[in-house]
Amino acid sequence: MLLEVLYVPGCPNHQPAMGRLREILRSEAMDLPIREIAITDEATARALRFPGSPTIRIDGLDAEPVNDQSFGIACRLYLGDGLPSEKALRHAILAARMREAHL
Repeated sequence: MLLEVLYVPGCPNHQPAMGRLREILRSEAMDLPIREIAITDEATARALRFPGSPTIRIDGLDAEPVNDQSFGIACRLYLGDGLPSEKALRHAILAARMREAHL
């Protein structure tokens, strides 16, 4: 399972999102590396289809997909506490586990 956290350096929600993801992995007894990807320019943001900081992708899929198709250097707004939700992250991890089980 490939875990990626894309972020803009200085984003105040980057480390809290990392903490939430790590806590979920611990609770699921999963010890996986998390690849952090700093997005520092608009060209990279567009090339990686980056909807804003922080974005968590699991096996290349956004853990909390957005309908807005704009990409660039920006903060990403999530409902609630400003982080990807625990529910969405757990669902994305479970879906990735299911895909792996069927390979």
